[in-house]
Amino acid sequence: MRHLYRCPLRWADLDLLGHVNNVTYVDYLQEARVDLFRTHAPHSRSEDLAEGVVVVRHEVTYVSSLTFGPAPVSIECWVTEVRAASFTMAYEIFAEDDAGERTVHLEARTVLTPYVFATERPRRLHPEERDMLGRLLEPAEPVRPTAAPEPIDVPGGSYPVHVRFSDVDVYGHVNNVKYFEYFQEARIHLMAAHGRELDDGYHLVVAQTDVDYKRPILFRPEPYDCRTWVSRIGSTSVVFESVVRDGDQVLARARVVGVCMDNETGRPTPVPDRFRGLVTA
Repeated sequence: MRHLYRCPLRWADLDLLGHVNNVTYVDYLQEARVDLFRTHAPHSRSEDLAEGVVVVRHEVTYVSSLTFGPAPVSIECWVTEVRAASFTMAYEIFAEDDAGERTVHLEARTVLTPYVFATERPRRLHPEERDMLGRLLEPAEPVRPTAAPEPIDVPGGSYPVHVRFSDVDVYGHVNNVKYFEYFQEARIHLMAAHGRELDDGYHLVVAQTDVDYKRPILFRPEPYDCRTWVSRIGSTSVVFESVVRDGDQVLARARVVGVCMDNETGRPTPVPDRFRGLVTA
């Protein structure tokens, strides 16, 4: 069974191109997930899942751009796997016309684990929670993270992550959505260090973002270190890898696939040689 959430859009959600920013979509997923738990687990022990969970991994695929409108955007979410101490949810953000034709904007999967914030430790799912999640279950291929690469130091690849007070949730941890912002800032910093993003007439669009959450990021005056580098350049795509560290300890890692787009046609186009040479250098 799938849960439908109607998510209102905000003007502040848009980027310079007038599209919903890739980071903001993850905020929509969080809203839909909380609405699911509050709808399907009211007045029971399993309602703890609305807020008493932490995200272990996000896999987000951006399918088509979403622009601002007065009507809320539709989000379907459901459960694809239930394990002893974790579960996986899937999402689809879409718009539907009067004929029932669906335009999908985003598809995503999230691995979550119940968490006891008082002791800062994960816990096993309660029987009531497993029953509730089972009612929303549509089994699918399980999410299994890939091996983490070793960080590579490149010019412009080091970015200091300053945690803002508003980044922190009620439990004192940086909210999972904010990690996407940190990785976005670090990616822009790297590209700016290599002579702006792309040649005139082109821009990069994020097609896929995978984030693994290893340890909580906490509010503190000292910045965390985020290292970003390019691990691969295809014919029309660029793959960025990033890690946030506290000393030698990895707190989170991300893999982002960007596609080079032609400003006039809005279609994928080969990565310009100038940008390719700067990054590989």
